[in-house]
Amino acid sequence: MAEVDVDREFVGLPSPVVGRAGAGGHPCQGIYHRPAGKQPTTAFIATHYNVDFSEHYLASYLAERGFGFLGWNTRFRGNEAHFLLDHALAEIGVGVRWLREHAGVDRVVLLGNSGGGSLMAAYQSQAVEPNVTPVAGMRPLGAIADLPRADLFIALSAHSGRPEVFTAWLDPSVTDETDPLSADPALDPFNPDNGPPYSEDFQLRYRAAQRARNERITDWALGQLDALAGTRARDRLFTVARSWADLRMIDPAIEPSDRKPNWCYLGEPVKANYGVFGVGTVSTLRTWLSMWSLRTSQCTAAPHLARITLPSLVVHATADACVYENDARTLYDSLAAADKTLEFVKADHYLLEPAGVREQAADLIAAWTADHE
Repeated sequence: MAEVDVDREFVGLPSPVVGRAGAGGHPCQGIYHRPAGKQPTTAFIATHYNVDFSEHYLASYLAERGFGFLGWNTRFRGNEAHFLLDHALAEIGVGVRWLREHAGVDRVVLLGNSGGGSLMAAYQSQAVEPNVTPVAGMRPLGAIADLPRADLFIALSAHSGRPEVFTAWLDPSVTDETDPLSADPALDPFNPDNGPPYSEDFQLRYRAAQRARNERITDWALGQLDALAGTRARDRLFTVARSWADLRMIDPAIEPSDRKPNWCYLGEPVKANYGVFGVGTVSTLRTWLSMWSLRTSQCTAAPHLARITLPSLVVHATADACVYENDARTLYDSLAAADKTLEFVKADHYLLEPAGVREQAADLIAAWTADHE
C-alpha cells in the first residue's frame, strides 16, 4: 500500500481513582495514532494488564489504513504487583471517553491483544452489565458503574484469562514456596524420567497439581489477610517462583502447531522457569486474589465474553509459543456475539515472523472492521 504519514499525539489524563501524581505525571497515559491531517471516525483502543501498549506494534499499521489507534496504559503498566481489576477498568474507561469526546470518534473497537484479551472483555462486560466486585477488604468503585460501551471487539493472540494461563504455566513440582529449587521429582517436567514425551497419566496428574498449587497459594493469601486484620498493615508482598512450565512449551506433540519446540517467550523453558523474570512473580495478597487466583479472580475471559454481543473477531497466531489454538477456540466459543469470526495467521506471538505478517494482520483487521461499519 502507498505510504501514509502518521500523526502521534501523547495523551495524559488523571485517573478517576487516584487523580494526578504529585510529581505531575498522569496515571493514565497513551499515544493516539491517526493518519496525518485526518480525524478518523473509527478508532481502536488497546490496553494490557501490565505491558506498555502506548506504541503497540499495530498502531501505525492501522493508522496508515485510515483508523485511529489509542495505545492506552492504566497506572498498572510496569506495576503488575499491585494490579486491581476494577481500578484498571475505570482507567480504560478514561481512554474510551477521550476517543469519543475529544478525538471525534463515532465507533470504538476494543483490541484485546495477548493478556489484553480478557482485560478488554472484562471492560465491555462491565460496561454492558456491571458485575465486577472489589477484592476482599476493598470498597466498591463508583467509577466503573457507568463505563462507555464499545462498538466492536477483537481478540488477537489472546489467551483465556490471567488465572487460567498462569496456572497452565505454573510448575506444580514446587514443594516449598519459600525455596525456588524445591521439586517433587514425580511432578518435575524437566525430569527426563517423566518425559517428554509425557504420558496421558502424567499430563492429567500434572494439570491437577497445577490447579492444586494455585489453590494452596489462594488459601495462604486469604489466611494472611485474616492475620493482618487489626494490625498496622493491610496487605503484603510475596513472590511466586517457577511459572514457565506448561508441558506444551516443552513437548510440541501436545496440541501440535507451527510453534518452535521446547521454547517459551523467554527462551528455553527450563532456564526461564528457574529465572526471576515472568508473570506473577511478585504480588500483593489482594493482587493475587484479583488477578491470579482460580477461585477469586475476575480476570477469566469466559464469563465476560458471555456478555459480549458486539460483532467480534478472534485472530490466532499459529506459531505462538505460549498461546495455543485451544485458547483461541475457547475465546471464540465463549463469545455471545451472533456475528463472530475466527481467523488464523502463521506467525509468532508478536507477529514479528515471518516478514510481512504484521501488514497481513493489519489488512485482515482493517477489512473486517470496514465490513462492520
